[in-house]
Amino acid sequence: MKTVMSGLDLRAIAKELSQIVGSHCKKCYQPHYEQVVLRLRAKAGGNTDLVLVRGKRIYTSQRDRPMPQYPAPFAMVLRKVLTNARLKAVEQIGFDRVLRFIFENSHGVFHLYVEVFRDGNIILTDGDDMIIQPLTHATYADRILKKGVKYSPPPAAQDPYKLDFDSFSELMKSSDKSLGRTLGGVLNLGGGISGAICAETGNDADAEISSVDLSKIWESLQSMLHGNWKGYLFSGKDGYEQAWPMVLTTLQNQEYKEYDTMCEAVDEWLGPHDAHALARREAEALDVAAPGRGHSTDVERLERRLAQQERALEGFGAKVEKQQEIGHLIQNNWTHVEQLLEQVNNAVESMSWEGVKGAVKEIEWIQSVNAADRNFIAFLPNEDGKPDKQVTLYLDDSVHQNAQRYFQAGRKQKDKSSGAIKALEDTKLELERARKKQAKREASGQVAKVKRAKRLWFENHKWTMLPSGHLMVGGKDAKGNDSIVKKHLSLGDRYLHADMHGAPSCSLRNNQGFVADLHPPAHIGDDMPAFRLVDKIDVEIDDSTTELAATMALAWSRAWNGGGAHGTVYWVKPGQVSKSAETGEYVGKGAFVIRGKRTWYKDIDLRLGVGLVAINGIPLLLASTEDHISSICNRYIIIAPGREKKEGIANKIYKSTGLAVDDILPILPGNCEIIDDMGLINFKKSDSDD
Repeated sequence: MKTVMSGLDLRAIAKELSQIVGSHCKKCYQPHYEQVVLRLRAKAGGNTDLVLVRGKRIYTSQRDRPMPQYPAPFAMVLRKVLTNARLKAVEQIGFDRVLRFIFENSHGVFHLYVEVFRDGNIILTDGDDMIIQPLTHATYADRILKKGVKYSPPPAAQDPYKLDFDSFSELMKSSDKSLGRTLGGVLNLGGGISGAICAETGNDADAEISSVDLSKIWESLQSMLHGNWKGYLFSGKDGYEQAWPMVLTTLQNQEYKEYDTMCEAVDEWLGPHDAHALARREAEALDVAAPGRGHSTDVERLERRLAQQERALEGFGAKVEKQQEIGHLIQNNWTHVEQLLEQVNNAVESMSWEGVKGAVKEIEWIQSVNAADRNFIAFLPNEDGKPDKQVTLYLDDSVHQNAQRYFQAGRKQKDKSSGAIKALEDTKLELERARKKQAKREASGQVAKVKRAKRLWFENHKWTMLPSGHLMVGGKDAKGNDSIVKKHLSLGDRYLHADMHGAPSCSLRNNQGFVADLHPPAHIGDDMPAFRLVDKIDVEIDDSTTELAATMALAWSRAWNGGGAHGTVYWVKPGQVSKSAETGEYVGKGAFVIRGKRTWYKDIDLRLGVGLVAINGIPLLLASTEDHISSICNRYIIIAPGREKKEGIANKIYKSTGLAVDDILPILPGNCEIIDDMGLINFKKSDSDD
């Protein structure tokens, strides 16, 4: 499968993108760590997404694609600089796999470089090419990509567009490589194009330059470089496997589909995958603590490292043994090897490499020859005198020197293995310390420390899980209220609000919720209930669930610290919630107008349970109704409004569980009275734990 674009692909793409020059950049997104999307609006109207996947591809698309609620840091920089900027030009840097997008706005000219090679990168610079922000910082032998440094493109490779026939011929004749390698590497065409040129001109890719008609090669090359490009998708065993701006000779017998542009072809092939970038990113973030994904606890991280080091050490040992074995076999078969070297050398001198390639097909002791490296792969005899072990022999070396090549390679592997042994021992010591530390934490009732890159999205709000599994979220402030209604209140959800000023807007989600995690990570003990966040649960919201949700809506309001023991909450459908005020009235930030009939819940008892659960492999505190928490949690407390400051209670929970205070405080609704403590604060090791 073709995984990255070639220089010729990018030349075709750059030509196509000239059609969108003059468009204005309206939004910049980063739906995945490797992908940036610029939403462009043409003069004639209509949006087009410019999809930039670093190290892989560039194309345009009008495909529907979900975008993050909050922009990533790099996307924020792009928005700050490029929003409303006009696209002035799209240029390829020489014939390299780098495109430069030139934008202009009232603040000046800016360049966006997209590198489609190796790991790739996307770099934003000013008009003088000083780097404003790279997608990823990188340091190479000949250039540095970081903020405040002048951008340097990769060292220029050969540009076939700058060659005439004479310079082309001189370049080809000066190469000591085969025809295919010279076209692909020296001329910077890549394997696909070079193979097609060889096939079109009737030449073997391994042919020597001196044996081919360069004028035919030149004609074929020019037809490739100056053809009437479109977009073509070629099918393989598993569907579409590659896209090209033309039908290559090597692919003309394969099933293919034609498009007007290369962008259309790429979008048809890889667009669906790229459009789900946000979902992949969220799944990766949520699975950071899952078994075999990223790392969670120190013990799990070190166990994975140890396993990798042990496998690497086994590999080093096997390689050392293999290299030494072949070296000894060469020495033990001295006469046989010497004769092979002599025969091949004589053959090369008398009939050239091309003739040798044909002749060795009839020799059972020789597998293949390599003219560029002046070596050949031969067989050594077994005990019965039959061809057995394969060995690479160099024509310019003696038998002894060929054997020494293998002994030297073995010594290098052995040197590597000594470093691996030291690293392995260090990891074992570190793992032993981590296991002791974890055992001590478990004995004291503390949960495993899980390292995670970011919080689960609902942790940015007030949140809870209802007995039915439904997720409910509420705003922490006016901005949060706006976010709940605009982003997390959909058809089928229910909007809840306590009957008092300043109460949070709450959304009881109809689809999103939690299900039991049947395969939690090892660091989640059997005594901790484990759940996974899912986008679809099989239970519809009913009135009993809504009534329980009303308890949480009231607890999240100022009723908790207001001194009252009871309160009132209502719920309405999403369509009844509006930001539009009556004539002459104003609706402030975080406030909404409710129209139509409300369903009321009165005399709600302010009493909650707070228990220890795991969600997506992450130990968390959950606040829910008293009955719910007591039915699912082994360690929990029952609380009611009281005089003890929540900071003091949070500190007690921290000492007992090891959870971060910053993760505990948002769960507690306010100052509390602890009605009952079932081991959340005063942990007692049960007999079954011994």
